[in-house]
Amino acid sequence: MAENKLADLSTKFAIQILKLTDNIKGHYSLSNQLERSGTSIGANIREAKYAHSRPDFIAKLQIALKECYETEYWIEIAQKAGLISGDVAKTVLHNCGSIRRMLISSINTAKENKDVKR
Repeated sequence: MAENKLADLSTKFAIQILKLTDNIKGHYSLSNQLERSGTSIGANIREAKYAHSRPDFIAKLQIALKECYETEYWIEIAQKAGLISGDVAKTVLHNCGSIRRMLISSINTAKENKDVKR
């Protein structure tokens, strides 16, 4: 159940990021990096669903977690540069943080249950 919730949240987040970057004009490299990291989160969560092994599953979730941290960085840069408002940044950072916390929990659970067959 939590796995589906994580996949659903990451899909909604990717759409939110795509809409956000549509409004960032004249800063292609920043919007491109934000799009790539923000949409990569969900892609890696989906890949984890079809992992070949528990270590592969954990590795995919860890990549998604790294992408969360990168996405937060680009959002902070965009906000500090005045490309997005503080309110928009706060909302997007909150959503990204929710996904990040779920990923951390999932990774920790998977590591604790590493002796259990998947």
